[in-house]
Amino acid sequence: MSIDLYNENFGFAERPFSLLPDPDFLFWSPAHSKAYAILEYGLMTHAPLTVITGEVGTGKTTLVRKLLDGLEDDITVGLISNAQGGRGDLLRWVLNSLDERTTADQDYVSLFQQFQDFVVERYAEGRRVVLVIDEAQNLPTELLEELRMLTNINAGKDELLQLILVGQPELRAMIARPDLRQFAQRVSASYHIDPMDLKTTREYIRHRLSHVGGTGNEFSPAAMRMIHESANGIPRIVNKMCDLALVYAASSDRKQVGLPTVKELIRDGILIKTHPLPLFLREPINKTGKAAE
Repeated sequence: MSIDLYNENFGFAERPFSLLPDPDFLFWSPAHSKAYAILEYGLMTHAPLTVITGEVGTGKTTLVRKLLDGLEDDITVGLISNAQGGRGDLLRWVLNSLDERTTADQDYVSLFQQFQDFVVERYAEGRRVVLVIDEAQNLPTELLEELRMLTNINAGKDELLQLILVGQPELRAMIARPDLRQFAQRVSASYHIDPMDLKTTREYIRHRLSHVGGTGNEFSPAAMRMIHESANGIPRIVNKMCDLALVYAASSDRKQVGLPTVKELIRDGILIKTHPLPLFLREPINKTGKAAE
């Protein structure tokens, strides 16, 4: 079935449940409103470190894109995803995100000086620099500590550099480690986005349907309940299930997704669901392979 036929069956202007992060579809659940307020607070107060965490698919990246879309012109932004490597590699990631060229023969001191000069020059122009690090739970401890050191670049009482770290719950566990207590002390604001409850899931589904021209009633209450339970309240999985459920319904010329359609979707095993790691598996692991005490 083509997407055109899918949309035509329900009268949608576009797919309501695309998996791509799109600020235009942002649903302001209580949790997302609070997380966004924390992001804005961090920017407004020039907080050196702001941390936003949540399970995979809870809408963290969408929130950050919404924030970046509304930034003032006096802010220079560097966006980094999946940074890897050592100290010098981190600085290359940072400089690259700011469109600063580096050469292969530059050592750590040279890279740091280039970055510091960049930040100070923006400050002299009346600007400040904000680095957004996505998937920050993948950073090794030494790179988190290096990020903290970068925030020491300042001019008197002014914070010239701000960092926003976005990641999965493991990031919170990392920051709570005793060896990162200096990092934790630099975190001025943080928020964890929990999965949606049933009421919020129903509002979320209706919001996305209405956004593309639907009535908001294309799913029965029973269907939405089962989708919520199967998706554990994770928006991305809700999107997957709703998208496929609409395909199933349209292929049978139905104008509403009922409970039998969702059951059929689950029974067919089209979705590969993942579940959050148990808490004991999120504990930081030391070099011996044991959970850190």
